[in-house]
Amino acid sequence: MKTQVSKAAEHVNAERLQELFLELAKINAPSGKESLVAEYLKKVLPELGFTLEFDEAHKNFNGEVGNLIAYREGTDSSIPPLFFSTHMDTVLPTEGLKPVIKDGVIYSDGTTILGADDRAALAAYLEAIRAIIDSGVPHGAIEFILTVNEQPGLVGATYMDYSKAKSKLGYIFDSSGDVGQTILKGPYSSRIWMEVKGNAAHIALNAEEGNSAFILAAEGLTNMKLGAIDEETLANIGIIKGGELTSIIPGSVTVAGEVRSFSKEKLDTQLKHMEEVMKQAAEKKGGKVDVRIEKKYLGFDIPEDHILVKNTLEAAQNINVKPYLTETLGGADTNVLNENGLTTITLGLGFQNIHSFRECISIENLINTGKLTAALIEQWYVNHKNS
Repeated sequence: MKTQVSKAAEHVNAERLQELFLELAKINAPSGKESLVAEYLKKVLPELGFTLEFDEAHKNFNGEVGNLIAYREGTDSSIPPLFFSTHMDTVLPTEGLKPVIKDGVIYSDGTTILGADDRAALAAYLEAIRAIIDSGVPHGAIEFILTVNEQPGLVGATYMDYSKAKSKLGYIFDSSGDVGQTILKGPYSSRIWMEVKGNAAHIALNAEEGNSAFILAAEGLTNMKLGAIDEETLANIGIIKGGELTSIIPGSVTVAGEVRSFSKEKLDTQLKHMEEVMKQAAEKKGGKVDVRIEKKYLGFDIPEDHILVKNTLEAAQNINVKPYLTETLGGADTNVLNENGLTTITLGLGFQNIHSFRECISIENLINTGKLTAALIEQWYVNHKNS
């Protein structure tokens, strides 16, 4: 593989990117309440040459604003457009964020999350566009697909109006691996909701009529295979909810879990196992179970010889970053975008301890995310001109 220095990446301004990330991280916009970020982007993106529009996805979940699709014409219209996606929400508020920088790593002061998931990607994208402009490198059209309400379960992407997207190929920087991580395979995922029903009764007045749904569910869970089922499949019970009073034998309890697998067949097999084990346990003692399966998202598997992969490996080499190919059982908007015809690869940007007050990102990974974004745009042009 011939390595060349990315001219665009050399124009990424590290200080400017760091300041931009901190500015974006301080904008308080948890899931469903992204209007402040949207207002910021409505001002900044047109200054960078983008036209933009919002869809109405938020009307499906009482959100403040829909997904944002922004498009910037390239210098060469013969090059297929390339998109970059991320989400505008954070899992928890960042109101009052006080960043702390120690040994080259950015943290919060421990009273809020940092919001690197995924404001770091958004900042890097904006800086990369500035670098493309400053460098004067030729390039194709660039599209941003910026979703809302991602953290609760890829909700904004699920309801997105995909007719608004002009590009079909792109990237999402949204993984904890260092810059260079290239995720080609993601899981299928479904939730399972089990309503276990016994018979409610008062412990002192008619206990003999009671049939505790808690006990029925406990026996089912005891017999259920959970955790790492095999190297491709994970299963978990995450919700147990029920009961009314301490004096009442509970007549029902909700037990809910999730299965993820690289194999759709294995996913379905595990879901069936969980349903059958719970039903057998309940029916053996006179209870019953109502089961509902809820699809979260489909899996994806991008071949190693795909143009997106080739482009990533070359662009990473051009900024002196070592790329590597991998897979993940974690979910991202990548799953939903691929499901809706937008071929997408997840890339690492190195945030750590996300969804906690210990969240952090190294300045090196932040800067490399900006450089790789710029290099991807530049290399995309080179690959298509040389094809």
